[in-house]
Amino acid sequence: MASRHFGMVCSCMIMMMIIFLGASSAVEGARDFKVGDHLGWHEPGPNNISYYIQWAQRNRFQIGDSLVFEYQNDSVLVVEKWKYFHCDTNNPITSYDDGNSTVILDRSGFFYFISGTENHCHNGQKLIVEVISPQHMEILRPAASPAPAEDASSSSELAPSPYYHHHHHHHGSNASSSTSRFMMIGSAVTVLLVTFVVVLVLAP
Repeated sequence: MASRHFGMVCSCMIMMMIIFLGASSAVEGARDFKVGDHLGWHEPGPNNISYYIQWAQRNRFQIGDSLVFEYQNDSVLVVEKWKYFHCDTNNPITSYDDGNSTVILDRSGFFYFISGTENHCHNGQKLIVEVISPQHMEILRPAASPAPAEDASSSSELAPSPYYHHHHHHHGSNASSSTSRFMMIGSAVTVLLVTFVVVLVLAP
């Protein structure tokens, strides 16, 4: 009887470790994208107002990825769809003005960003990002298409160099990433201990 209960405990621990390792892999797969690559977040030139639209089209975003905005004398506003298309800076969902802001893409769907500086949004400093769900990502992965053709006038700014990093969350997101991992580890250990104690208590 004792050996049967011991086997139950081992089975529970193995299942929990499999679940924990799967969750850890999902976290490790997240990436940081520097918005605008080497140019950062700023008002684009008059001949390049679609720069951020094209930047978003060159990348593919998943749940857990982060956008890193680097800028000076500017701001980042997270807004609703209507405010994005009308460059309405009033009452944003969230605003950032620290010059180095990280936004975690925590759900699938569209995210809308505009500059809070007057006229910058109208001049092209706006970004719309679509986050693909895991199921949709699996469908799209075999059919990845090449980056769109670039205009000769902006070829130097639109060089296809994906400025992302696998999840070494920096610029303010490192702490949140570490905290998430510790919470996952703590939760897994707690569940294992509780399962072990329950089985021991129920054992004859």
